[in-house]
This record gives sequence, structure tokens and C-alpha cells, in this order.
Amino acid sequence: MQQSELISADMRVLSEQIYQYKKGVRQMVLYTFHKRYESLAKEKLERQHISYIIQPVGNDRVNLFFGRKACLNTIRYLVQRPLSDLTPEEDFILGAMLGYDITVQCERYCKRKEDCGSSGKHCSLLSSIS
Repeated sequence: MQQSELISADMRVLSEQIYQYKKGVRQMVLYTFHKRYESLAKEKLERQHISYIIQPVGNDRVNLFFGRKACLNTIRYLVQRPLSDLTPEEDFILGAMLGYDITVQCERYCKRKEDCGSSGKHCSLLSSIS
């Protein structure tokens, strides 16, 4: 059996995300994986002097944020509870920081505002722009 076959899919994906980060494709990464690989992931990041934050998710999974220190400092303020409990504004900021498509983030934000009923009216901005 080749060595690449012995490495879990989770660790191969993490290696690709580290590669993208180091090449400047991403400023920050969020990766969710099984906690059995947590120590391996930490060792890999520490060997490469990459800052990170680990957040337990439940169901034996963890969120791993890694990237530039300024981004991680913002995450420390922003993400102090499960990601599913973030406000629409916090969710939008996180998505933008992760480099997600900004139009999709805008649509997601408006949908979340409508779903939680906190906007009080329909988000007509997106439909009037098209």
C-alpha cells in the first residue's frame, strides 16, 4: 500500500488547504473534520508556523480556523458560540473573511434576515439589481 493511501481524506484536504493558504490563495481557512485528527492537524500547522484556533462542534467534529493572525484575532471576537448560532451579520462577516462569493453571501444574509424576521420587510435590493 502506498503512503498516500494511508493518509486519511481529512488530512489530504487539510494539506491542500494549507498549500492554498501558503500560496496566498486564501487569507484564512475554516475546515471541519473528525476530532481524531486534531493532534495531527495541530502538529502540521505548528511545524509550518501557522496560527490556528480549534472550536469543538459536537458529534466528534471540530472546526479548525487557520490563517493570518489579524483574521484569527477577529475570529476570537466574532465566533464565541457555535457557527449555527451566529447572527446574520456575524455569518456575513465570517463568509466574507473566508473569501466566499460576496454575491452569495449577500443573498444568504438577506435570506437569514427574512427567516429570522428581524428585518421587518422583504429584502428587495437583490431583485432590483438584476
